[in-house]
Amino acid sequence: MTGTEGSLRIVRLANFVTPTSGGLRTALDQLGRGYRAAGHEPVLVVPGDVASDRRTEQGRVITLAGPGVPGTGGYRVLADRPRLRRLLEELAPDRLEVSDRTTLRWTGEWARRARVPSVMVSHETAHGVLRTWGVPGALAERAADRLNRRTAWAYSRIVCTTEWAEREFVRIGARNVVRAPLGVDLGRCRPERRSPVVRARYAAGERVLLVLCSRLSVEKRPGTALDALAVLRAQGVRAALVVAGDGPLRGALERRARDRRLPVRFLGHLADREALADLQAAADVCLAPGPAETFGLAALEALACGTPVVCSASSALPEVVADAGACAADDPASFARAVRTLIARAEEPRRAAARTRAELFSWPRATAAFLAAHDACGTSPDVRTPQETRR
Repeated sequence: MTGTEGSLRIVRLANFVTPTSGGLRTALDQLGRGYRAAGHEPVLVVPGDVASDRRTEQGRVITLAGPGVPGTGGYRVLADRPRLRRLLEELAPDRLEVSDRTTLRWTGEWARRARVPSVMVSHETAHGVLRTWGVPGALAERAADRLNRRTAWAYSRIVCTTEWAEREFVRIGARNVVRAPLGVDLGRCRPERRSPVVRARYAAGERVLLVLCSRLSVEKRPGTALDALAVLRAQGVRAALVVAGDGPLRGALERRARDRRLPVRFLGHLADREALADLQAAADVCLAPGPAETFGLAALEALACGTPVVCSASSALPEVVADAGACAADDPASFARAVRTLIARAEEPRRAAARTRAELFSWPRATAAFLAAHDACGTSPDVRTPQETRR
């Protein structure tokens, strides 16, 4: 083992992370901090426009220059395989943790040859992503199964954050699946942040304030939020929408809102996490229309702030949100109907229910689950066989 007795060097690889990323960037940061607090040595390797090597609160962060992916709004990938292989050999990890199931899958085979226990974190379902990009259902399922079989073979364990995300591995009979939910900062995200002044500023005179905290890209389906707002206003509900997030669809969404004269305010990426929490607490309902979400950190943050969530019934979010919100079919009318159901409830109990649900998810608990997946603590990982998962 590296460093002091019992300490592990956990090298983490991730693609599609930028300074304006959302859930993945948050998860990497919080888990890295948790690993350090537990006495381990986390090292994160990500792509960027220029190379760098920094010491941070989440541990060492190494950036390798990587090419941008067209049409993704700034995402980059670790494309220089020989350079990354040399770096892995230099770092000599005790554990490898990978957050990309496509371009980095080869690292599982590297870890197997180097006899390094490895974990692949399934931040999205292959089947769900293919479907959101228009691949027909049967073809998407076959392609996902092929990808997942290779992934399950290559890595020691597959970490899934929800049962929903786990299903596609259960379908192929994978027996190395571990469940490890993510968490939320319950101190920063809290109902007491709700401010009439902030709410009035964003609501701009409307009665219902909706918020969408999401990357504005195809797989997130942000247009559903705008269309649901249009339905609500046509039904006489005086609602406004604030969009916190950026991405390749922003220009088209702004034009749609302007052409339809919808009260939508686009804030872009909110780097100030305190301001984001203030917005989430000020809203009456948070919208989470992405049908391929495997966890939904932004939605969980809203719940922690006391704001109920309307989420896609096709995603994993009904499993996370439970009765602290509502799920809807993937169409604007269903989302509008779910919003009306939530706002018909008394404000105090609906906000209390949201917070109570969020309190089941904490970053210390998430860190413990991830470390168990690495065999890096005293508890055993919750590894499920397909038969056990179906019980």
